[in-house]
Amino acid sequence: MTEIHSKERIRWACRRGMLELDVLFMPFVEEAFDSLSKEQQAVFQRLLECDDPDLFAWFMGHEECKDPELNGMVTLILDRVRV
Repeated sequence: MTEIHSKERIRWACRRGMLELDVLFMPFVEEAFDSLSKEQQAVFQRLLECDDPDLFAWFMGHEECKDPELNGMVTLILDRVRV
């Protein structure tokens, strides 16, 4: 799979059923994804496989993700949004 097709698939996966998640993921992919390491990109893609209710709880601070890699990615995205 070419990198362009991969990026399009990631953009598509960022379109969620919740506006709160869309406004976090879409700008992050456009502005920060390419600057992530390959390992961080893989973690982000794994994050996109999670269910919306879990993502919502993690990003809104209602729960903490038990997976340290995913939790680190949540923190990274939130830190970029707050800047």
